[in-house]
Amino acid sequence: MGFSLTGTHVVYFVAAVIIAGTVSGVFVAVIQDVTNSFSERGDRVKDQLDIEFEIINDPENIPLSGNNYLFYLKNIGGVKISTSNQTFNLFVDGEIIQTANYSFSATTLQTENTVTLYINQNDISSGYHKLRVVGPQAIEDEFTFTI
Repeated sequence: MGFSLTGTHVVYFVAAVIIAGTVSGVFVAVIQDVTNSFSERGDRVKDQLDIEFEIINDPENIPLSGNNYLFYLKNIGGVKISTSNQTFNLFVDGEIIQTANYSFSATTLQTENTVTLYINQNDISSGYHKLRVVGPQAIEDEFTFTI
């Protein structure tokens, strides 16, 4: 005789269990990928929130030392900031300053400390200006001043 009704039900049951196991495995993999993505994004946001700096000069009295104007950056964030021409970009009145025309007094800026930013005086003429300093993670500060 053939397969009995019970045998058919057992085959269907085993097939259903295999399909359910496969589908649940796919769901677990997708959920794990989403969880990892959220975790990585959270770490990037945390790093961005921890990096913060501010230009603390007197806007009416920018010091000049040799051929350089001096600007002071204070780390008001929660992590150490690397200060180099590769990690910072400077703009005066919307024009980018070439990396050879500015430097820092130190290679790192600890939390709550200040570093001096030297900008070649040939890049800043007399008058009213806006300095924009863009640092790591695209964190920036703008400072309006007069020379």
